[in-house]
Amino acid sequence: MPADLAVIGLGPFGLPLAQAAVAAGIPTLGYDLLPDPVPCRAPAEPACGRFPADPAEGGGTGACGTLTAADLRRIVSGGLRPGADPAQLGRVRTAVICVPTPPGPDGGPGLGRVAEAGRALAARLRPHTTVILESPVPPGTTEDFLLPLLQEGSGLRAGRDFHLAYSPVRTDPGHRGEGYRTTPKVIGGLTPACTESAAAFYGRLTEKVVRARGPREAETVQLLETNYRHVNIALVNEMAVLCHDLGVDIWDVIRCAETKPFGFQAFRPGPGVGGHTVPQDLSGHTAPPRPPGPPHTVRTLRMVELAQQVNNHMPLYVVQRAAALLNEHGKSARGARVLLLGVTYKPDLADRQGSPAEEIAVRLMELGAAVSYHDPHVPAWDVLGRPVPRADALYEAATRADLTLLLQHHRTYDLQGLSVKAQLLLDTRGATPAGAAERL
Repeated sequence: MPADLAVIGLGPFGLPLAQAAVAAGIPTLGYDLLPDPVPCRAPAEPACGRFPADPAEGGGTGACGTLTAADLRRIVSGGLRPGADPAQLGRVRTAVICVPTPPGPDGGPGLGRVAEAGRALAARLRPHTTVILESPVPPGTTEDFLLPLLQEGSGLRAGRDFHLAYSPVRTDPGHRGEGYRTTPKVIGGLTPACTESAAAFYGRLTEKVVRARGPREAETVQLLETNYRHVNIALVNEMAVLCHDLGVDIWDVIRCAETKPFGFQAFRPGPGVGGHTVPQDLSGHTAPPRPPGPPHTVRTLRMVELAQQVNNHMPLYVVQRAAALLNEHGKSARGARVLLLGVTYKPDLADRQGSPAEEIAVRLMELGAAVSYHDPHVPAWDVLGRPVPRADALYEAATRADLTLLLQHHRTYDLQGLSVKAQLLLDTRGATPAGAAERL
């Protein structure tokens, strides 16, 4: 059966889209740029297809971590055809670029994978195709970066020969339910016709489509939503540090504050911030030239820059709290056995993208601690190129460890039982019962 849709990038952004498309009865090609994709690490079955397995590319612990093996089998049996033959891209009516944009040298989203996807698609682009970019990118990328690649590689003109639009990704990894269908989709097209073409596609997948004025407005929606999360997490992280210094229970403060029915949304502190979308303060960002006129520099978002500094400091703060807790109980960090619980960036997923666990492990090792870990979703973990010992018997490991450090609260953890077994337990997620552990 020929595919109507090509999802380019089978990672944390592309797989949920493919799942929604297949559920809507749209024959879908899952195209990935990896030169040699390997089988999904979920329980292996031939029907699972071939999915990327490198977390840095949004696959493996990133991609398969967002969906179960049963989900993947249903997607494949429902109409998804994973493949790596670029010739297939010339046979679809809609192509959505969902490749990851991990931080580049300047800390902003790296566009290397977007460029690869654009070139692969451009060489096979046909008239009347609708091309949509979903990857998190800086404002201006669709028009000033992707559009020239598509036009030069295809000889076609965007807005006349093919449709071009941007739609910010709004996936919630690990969310079970009708997340895609009930989450409004924002669309910004190069022309009104481009917007309507993209809206017609997404109207088959979601109950509500919101039309932005253009691609830059839609891209800036992604910027605002991502920065909103990071700024508010930074605020509550600073409040956690302040409350500890004041002897105030931050978790009780949040519990009470979130009863306010207006003007407040609860965020919770933690050991750092992970995920696939990175905050952008746009400092030093020079927008690509838009004729006529010279390049212009985008104003720095100082609030976001400060939020990044606060959130980036949290792994160090957690290690300082861990060392202080050991010291209070007559132990030194040097030679201490420290067990890290949960090394993923989000609970109940295998995704480690941006997780603060690695920096915390490195800093503990630099202090001379013997670090081990437990995570039901991560069978092996390397830090600085060396494997970290994995604790198979959780309660025995907690009993032996001088300090158990909860970094991520997976639902399989019995924290009441762990608090009894552990010699010392530092909870960075506020998940343990009050008084059962030292909390951030």
